[in-house]
Amino acid sequence: MKLPLQRLALLVPMALMPLFVHAQPAQTIPVLMAQEADPRELLSLADLVSLVQRHNPQLRASLQARDAATAGVLGAAARPNPSLEAGTGQARARVPGTASGTLFSWSLAQTIENPALREARIDGARFGLQGSQHQVTVATSELVAQVRLRAYELLLQQEEAAAAADALTLLEQIRDRVRIRVQSGEAPRYESIKADAEVVTARLRADSARLGVDQARLAINRLAAGQLPARWRLAASLSDAPVLPPLAQLQSEAQDRNPELAVLQANVARIEARLKEARASRYPGVELRYSEHREVDTRQHMLSMGVRLPLLDQRRGPIDEAAAELARAKTLLEGRKTELAMQLSSSAAALEMARLKIDALSRGAQPDAEAALRVAQAAYRFGERGILDVLDAQRLLRSVRADLIDARFRLQAAAVELEFLAGRFSLPESMISGKP
Repeated sequence: MKLPLQRLALLVPMALMPLFVHAQPAQTIPVLMAQEADPRELLSLADLVSLVQRHNPQLRASLQARDAATAGVLGAAARPNPSLEAGTGQARARVPGTASGTLFSWSLAQTIENPALREARIDGARFGLQGSQHQVTVATSELVAQVRLRAYELLLQQEEAAAAADALTLLEQIRDRVRIRVQSGEAPRYESIKADAEVVTARLRADSARLGVDQARLAINRLAAGQLPARWRLAASLSDAPVLPPLAQLQSEAQDRNPELAVLQANVARIEARLKEARASRYPGVELRYSEHREVDTRQHMLSMGVRLPLLDQRRGPIDEAAAELARAKTLLEGRKTELAMQLSSSAAALEMARLKIDALSRGAQPDAEAALRVAQAAYRFGERGILDVLDAQRLLRSVRADLIDARFRLQAAAVELEFLAGRFSLPESMISGKP
């Protein structure tokens, strides 16, 4: 016997109250109590980033490369050593009246470098050190962005696992009700077979989602060289709304603070110093030499000066090579500035699209899908609909919820990308210089 739609609409809330208590988002008290009782160590995003930075091997390698560049500055500033030569021998008379005896000579030479050459070499080493320091900043920024993105991927996997678990519980409840109707003869047997198949599929999805959570945790721990606590959980949520300044401010910050631009600028300055060094190397310096020769009956003292003349080699090769490298470095710098502005605009557009999608799904599609499932459940219970309608409604709700979770993740990923491009992840060195 079929009931009128008006009466069915009145009976839906009462009939589905026991069935949908588990799926209602407002039932958060048991979840909060479970979190309070969770024995795992609670880590915020800042704590997680700090732990990874203290143990990440790639970041430590960049710090060691900077130490090598520091030693390079000392080497560039070193002055050439003096050279000492000494010799001795015997003088034998071959004609009468010539004295015989021991001969001895020595000389001391010191090269005085061209000041322009020395200054250009030191400047090149200093700009190389600046580039290494900026490389440390680049490595730090990339690591922070990667950790934050991995953390949101972990939250994504956890949300998907929770959604899969809820869907599995709901399908199991539907299957139990279907079995009762089949056993009583109110529904055909194929409905029970269809419900069992849906439960098996949902269980596989839940197992796969739990495996994804474990893999996300391993990916984060790998960044920390396996030094994270054995049991930890993240004090963050995909629903946290990122707070970012306007795009114009981010564009300005990126031009001033982006570490990759700083590396390219330091490289331009280093090659400019290299070009000056190549030009000055045509006249490397002056060699001053003092020598003394002792013969049997005489002693000679001599002071001399030597200069290399650029007649055969005018250093055109190194000069032209440095000039070409300088033009290439400037082109890369200008191109990266343009590309950076376009990346910021693209990330800002992705952020806005994710916000609009979240708003549309959370305020429209998800409530409508939940209402459709409730109506389909009630209609099935009163014989107005078949099990396929219920499963289709449940599948629609699962799809909408998955789209909402994915949109929230994309929002967080776009925010991380914007902050990274704007150079907001360049942390003080005191946060990364601690020994593991």
